[in-house]
Amino acid sequence: MGVVLVTGASRGIGRATAILLAQAGYKVVINYQQSKQAADEVVSIIRAHSGKALAIKADIADELQVMAMFAEIDNAFGPVTALVNNAGILFQQSTIEELTAERINRVLATNVTGYFLCCREAVKRMAFRHGGKGGAIVNVSSAAARLGAPGEYVDYAASKGAVDTLTTGLSVEVAAQGIRVNGVRPGFIYTEMHASGGEPGRVDRVKDLLPMKRGGQPEEVAQAIAWLLSDNASYVTGSFLDLAGGK
Repeated sequence: MGVVLVTGASRGIGRATAILLAQAGYKVVINYQQSKQAADEVVSIIRAHSGKALAIKADIADELQVMAMFAEIDNAFGPVTALVNNAGILFQQSTIEELTAERINRVLATNVTGYFLCCREAVKRMAFRHGGKGGAIVNVSSAAARLGAPGEYVDYAASKGAVDTLTTGLSVEVAAQGIRVNGVRPGFIYTEMHASGGEPGRVDRVKDLLPMKRGGQPEEVAQAIAWLLSDNASYVTGSFLDLAGGK
């Protein structure tokens, strides 16, 4: 099936995606920034089911760390054939009056620059013109790109708007090089990320406002990502799947 890198794969959507892709036959690289224990646990789960997995610590906002991570993957599994850009950060819920340049830049460094860097390194390995065999990239955006996250984290929402534009532009740029680039926009999903925003129970607070009257599970997002990476989506590029319960 090839080699897939899932960034931010120690928890939440990334974790569910890594496990699902291993079941599909990919060699999976679990990228993480903080919790080695959580990343090693994902590797153990995959290996317990005869899958192949490797955990690599790297901050995707750091260009040198990104380049070193891809080189390590080259040596361990061979070049990546699939990329899931999933690592993302957000901070305490806030109105714009409380936002600082430091916070905004930290969000953009990970959520935008980090995605660009990982796409760059993946394209260098996948593109026909570099001797690659093509590949697929899925960028994990957010329904916040459409909704704006007013009063909560407009900075995070804006970063995801940039991810959508990256997805659209890159999909056209590399289409003739055998690389498909698509995005998913999860909505209110039960993950640990809401605690980072200061409200662990956020999904339960808003779920009744959603047309489907429930929050989503990470595994539901993982299924969409796996489909977009698969040959079943072979004629799909520059597209977005919204997983937001109708919101």
